Amino acid sequence: MSSPLRIALAKANAATAAQLAELGRQTFQDTFAATTAPADMAAFLAATFGPEQQLAELQDSANTFLLAHMQGAVVGYAKLREPSALGLPAGEDAPAGRLEIERLYVAEDWLGTGLGAALMRAVLALAEQLHCSAVVLGVWEKNTRALAFYQRFGFREIGAHDFRMGQTLDRDLILRKGLAGR
Repeated sequence: MSSPLRIALAKANAATAAQLAELGRQTFQDTFAATTAPADMAAFLAATFGPEQQLAELQDSANTFLLAHMQGAVVGYAKLREPSALGLPAGEDAPAGRLEIERLYVAEDWLGTGLGAALMRAVLALAEQLHCSAVVLGVWEKNTRALAFYQRFGFREIGAHDFRMGQTLDRDLILRKGLAGR
């Protein structure tokens, strides 16, 4: 990467919400449009990546967003949630110190540049600062690129759950990485 990368905590404001909405919508569509019915994709994008929805997520104290800036633009981000019950038995409360990566998105033009790895390192450093014992995430079982990426960082499968997008039902694998000394 020839341009300096800056990863920073997101500010909960309308401008950031608009950036997240656009980048989230584009990266999700780039990744999943070929395997999802157009009507299901359109409905999901509208419900999940509207600026109002993003602002509400930014304002939720359980969420933390890290933004990756490159060449003056937001080109990736991570949405984190703590605590997380992902992968725990139904009805079990989310224990403190269990951080979930709900989204780790990188713009298509920046895939393969090391930006995703830098963003992941920032997520893991934040998890250490927060004294988390584990980081968990869900990833589509057919997203081989993402699975290989997470495995390189030491994430291991601990379960699976369904992910519904309209009439499309997919299976997400639940991955976990324990953090040293916790």
